[in-house]
Amino acid sequence: MNPRIIFANLIVKLTGFYREKTTMFFTFAFPIILILVFGTIFMSQDSMEYRLSVQDLDQTQASIDAVKTLETKGKFKITTVDPAIDARQYVMDSKVNLLLVIPKGFEKYLIQRTTFNDNNASVTITYVYDPSSSSVMTKIQILNAVLAGINQRIAGKPPFLRSAERSILTRKYRFIEFFVPGIIAMSVMTLSLFGTVDSDTELRQKGVIRKLSTTPITRTDWILSNILYNFTLAVISTIAMLLVSYAVFDVSLHIDAWLPAFVLLDVFAFVGTGMILTRFVKEAQSAAAAANAISYPLMFLSGSFFPIELMPGLLQKIARTLPLFYVNEGLRASMIFQDNLAALKASAVIGVYAAVVFVLGIMATKWEEGT
Repeated sequence: MNPRIIFANLIVKLTGFYREKTTMFFTFAFPIILILVFGTIFMSQDSMEYRLSVQDLDQTQASIDAVKTLETKGKFKITTVDPAIDARQYVMDSKVNLLLVIPKGFEKYLIQRTTFNDNNASVTITYVYDPSSSSVMTKIQILNAVLAGINQRIAGKPPFLRSAERSILTRKYRFIEFFVPGIIAMSVMTLSLFGTVDSDTELRQKGVIRKLSTTPITRTDWILSNILYNFTLAVISTIAMLLVSYAVFDVSLHIDAWLPAFVLLDVFAFVGTGMILTRFVKEAQSAAAAANAISYPLMFLSGSFFPIELMPGLLQKIARTLPLFYVNEGLRASMIFQDNLAALKASAVIGVYAAVVFVLGIMATKWEEGT
């Protein structure tokens, strides 16, 4: 191993990368764009306000007060609908997913129940909704909870069962703070995998790697310089993502030695995977397709974008066999929960995987065959 040769090859690779302005832009910009887009969408998740159309057929003070209760307790932004309009037709024509209809006689029956203790007096609130909407059931659940509270107050009895929330964290974290570690893991994976597969297959197809066997650079020097190259780009990309996250969304993430450790393990794992894949990809044109076949399932099944608990049981089991899952878990354990034991367990799993595929990748890389 010759450090001077390794460093010289690293400089050559970084210089070539710098000259490719488009590649450089998308390498660093794509994960930052994801953070900005998803962070903007979910930054106000805690104060999310749903739109709700209400048709008040009673037009009394009691029904007006009920609508105000929905607005304050359910955090709805109310749109009133003319009582003369057909409710079903309104939902179809206006493209709203839910219309709440307060029936005529609301105040009359409310007085009978509260003043004269007539337990038979009741009204039916009608939900006219579009079942194809993904958010309509969430709205209905919120409405049912608000109506249950109104019924309880009318009954005048305190609830028997109460609930209390107790988080395992010392403070409440936002979606963006769970999202950033996953994007860091995904970005380092794609950078290392695509960088290795694209570069090595192109150089092999052009006969460059075969010619390297006649130069002073050894196979070990070549592989180590590739590792340093990908790790350098990964560190720059990670720093850029963190700077944007702190500057735009004021995230609260714990940064310690686990972060560079998981970035390095991520690089080793997917550079090794890339070297193995290069053995089977014969043309540079097919390299991107082969890398996509590996990266896309890992991206969406490993919990980079959303918790794996949202997936069916079988997919959850598959997710726990994927290397990127443990990078995600390790980064979140260290950056969010500050759980060193969980981070250690995740690093052990991804470390074993990285060691195995890296050794196999070295064995698959042969000068004399041009691979």
